Amino acid sequence: MFNRRAPILFLTLLLLTATALQAVGQAVARFTISGYITDARNGESIPGANVMVKGTLTGVQTNAYGFYSLTLPAGDYTLVYSFLGYTPQETALTPDKNLTKNLALSTGAIQAKEVVVTSKRKDENIRSTDMGRISMSTADMKKLPALMGEVDILKVMQMMPGVQAAGEGNAGFYVRGGGPDQNLILLDEAPVYNTGHLFGFFSIFNADAIKDVTLIKGGMPASYGGRLSSVVDVNMKEGNNQGFEVEGGLGAIASRLSIQGPIQKDKSSFMFSGRRTYVDLLTKPFISPKSDFYGSGYYFYDLNAKANYKFSDKDRLYLSAYMGQDVFTFNNKERAFNAHIPWGNATATLRWNHVFSQKLFANTSLIYNDYKFEFSGRQSDFDIRMKSGIRDLNAKLDLDYYVTAKHHLKFGGNYIYHVFRPSSISGAQDSTTFNPDNTYKKFAHEAALYIQMTGTSVRN
Repeated sequence: MFNRRAPILFLTLLLLTATALQAVGQAVARFTISGYITDARNGESIPGANVMVKGTLTGVQTNAYGFYSLTLPAGDYTLVYSFLGYTPQETALTPDKNLTKNLALSTGAIQAKEVVVTSKRKDENIRSTDMGRISMSTADMKKLPALMGEVDILKVMQMMPGVQAAGEGNAGFYVRGGGPDQNLILLDEAPVYNTGHLFGFFSIFNADAIKDVTLIKGGMPASYGGRLSSVVDVNMKEGNNQGFEVEGGLGAIASRLSIQGPIQKDKSSFMFSGRRTYVDLLTKPFISPKSDFYGSGYYFYDLNAKANYKFSDKDRLYLSAYMGQDVFTFNNKERAFNAHIPWGNATATLRWNHVFSQKLFANTSLIYNDYKFEFSGRQSDFDIRMKSGIRDLNAKLDLDYYVTAKHHLKFGGNYIYHVFRPSSISGAQDSTTFNPDNTYKKFAHEAALYIQMTGTSVRN
């Protein structure tokens, strides 16, 4: 009797199992919504924008390039796209497949009742792995008092808690006891080794060309490498792809001019910004040609440029560059002595953003940075020249994988080729020339792989 019923029971159990598995499969069917969030006024990406499911605490933030990915079970949802200073937008969705949703937010004022602002949420230590991160836009920095009319982002950073200025007239800073040389300072992902102008009174960052700045005072993410003190991540503007903008200013010691606009509307844009001091031009009329110091002077300049092109919703290309230099000249006719001392930085970054899938985002960067210091002096018939510097070539790959709405996996690697030139000396006197061909250089290779998982604990 048992043997006759066994096949029927087995088929019944198999049917029930298949039905249950189908029901479970339908219950756990999940779809991913991804895309870019940009500024409707100029088309620039908005890092850190929020994408939330209305009525819940489920949501994600856009990454450093304005990309987001949110995975949800099948159902009816209303997504709220928001960022401070912009008008929130709501979109009703019933995803039955993976979707690409790009959105442009418009700036807008927010009217609110009186609120109490605290430095941290009570449950911040269990909701996020970010520690000591401070982000500021250039618009916020321009609201603060500026020395001689020049907005200086490093001086603003020195006002933050846990940050101590290295001294008057010094662009360096100490973070929680670390030294100025232990800070990693990046300009569009390129390291900057000397951040000071005018012997430290001003930084090399022209506020008109800067989009935002992030200071990380502790627990630096693995993607930045190992750092002892802090990370200052500076991003340049991408350029307005909707219309042309020109802005500038006349300061007590420097003038600046910035131009940005579309190359092809909605698809590509450019930004160019320049700044130069005129201390040398202002002091020149007060130095008589008969003076022993006639011809002495000092000036610095900065040039920033950036261009981007959107090939499709999956591919975007960015090219940015910076060049800045200080030039100090000293003449003394009485002693028949003159000196010329230029020093400065040059950086270039070529970056490609690619969306492999709704959940996988990649950024590939080729980075060049160069710092040089030179001295050339002459007294009577004796000449001397000295040079030193450091040059890096860097290839970098970063990938973001959005596992769930609460878990974000980031991994990648980079390779840096360093060329150090601590000293190079040549000279001449009369018919004697000292020009060694064995310039002292050092080379180094630096390679790294990293992986990091970040998650949030959300309590309803």
